Amino acid sequence: MLIFSIVRVPSLQSLGLSEAEVSTAGTFILNCQQAGLVLGGILWGVLGDKRGRMSVLFGSIITYSLTNIACGFVQDVNTYALLRFIAGVGLSGEIGAAIVLVSEILPKDIRGYGSAVVAGVGYLGAGAAYLTVEYFNWRTAFWVGGGMGLALLLLRVSVLESGLFNRMKTEHGHVSRGNFLQFFSSWPQTIKYLRCVAVGMPTWFVVGILATFANEIGQALGIAEGVKPGRCVMLLYVGLAGGDLLSGPLSQWLRSRIQAITSLLITSMALSSFLLFGGLDTAAGVYTVFLLTGFCTGYIAMYLTTVAELYGTNVRNTATTSVPSIVRGTLIPMTLLFQALKPSVGALLSAGLLGVVVYGLAFWSLSRIEETFGKELDFVEV
Repeated sequence: MLIFSIVRVPSLQSLGLSEAEVSTAGTFILNCQQAGLVLGGILWGVLGDKRGRMSVLFGSIITYSLTNIACGFVQDVNTYALLRFIAGVGLSGEIGAAIVLVSEILPKDIRGYGSAVVAGVGYLGAGAAYLTVEYFNWRTAFWVGGGMGLALLLLRVSVLESGLFNRMKTEHGHVSRGNFLQFFSSWPQTIKYLRCVAVGMPTWFVVGILATFANEIGQALGIAEGVKPGRCVMLLYVGLAGGDLLSGPLSQWLRSRIQAITSLLITSMALSSFLLFGGLDTAAGVYTVFLLTGFCTGYIAMYLTTVAELYGTNVRNTATTSVPSIVRGTLIPMTLLFQALKPSVGALLSAGLLGVVVYGLAFWSLSRIEETFGKELDFVEV
């Protein structure tokens, strides 16, 4: 999912684009990928509640693996954008289905540990992508990523379907499954869903704005040596892996999903502010802050576990897969607003204004979401 953010600059430069064209084309391709993530999140979410969690794992892995391999052969921007759109469709299904499986399989008292391991280990993939680019080139990175996906597919063969899902099909056969429109059937349901989306927005603000456009932020800070966005993404995701591995034990210790997420969000906001307005003057300083920011933004595991716990078995996969995909889709207006504000107020203030909105919405929504720690998941939405 993050490989384009890592190879954006070298890949587009190798296609013959100028520095100005790299920024414009990079935004276009990234937004195509994010649009695919939104569409795929809804499609895979519905499929997971209608056909089972395992169908999503197999279908999504095949889609994004083959498309990533194809990305290694692109020769023009439009083909690149189309393939990243299809890759986005495939990439949107796996993490939600995996979190739902873990949440439904594990006992409620240790559910947080399992989700933390799934998310924490998964985010190390960005580190692997960066190292591949460092030692080889951007095309090889796409081929390695696709190959790793196909290898993962073989490992998924032994994973069993959720018992809660199988029981729901037997005991509640009359209940509608995977109905995405059910989230908008009433005003309270709509607000509940949108609050879930808002809580996740800071993650893609940090990844999609601060890290992806870190070279422009470095220029605005006056750092002469140049800041590499790929390295920022890699360090950010190493931090995210550590933060997610911590978030599980932290949630178990606090016996609260909300308190764990709030603690990490506060420090993430503080570090994002320091990155933009703390007077950093070296690339090493920027890289260090990205590593720390990633660690403190690593609340994804508890966030997705909370979403899974908020919804009944008949729409749980739809919610847990579509919510983060909608979050990824919010990067589209974020990037457009960032680019629109940048000429008049500069990259730093443009990103800062975006951050105020994003973090503000997240904290407001988090304060109104139900605490779900230890909640029984054997229920349906009617």
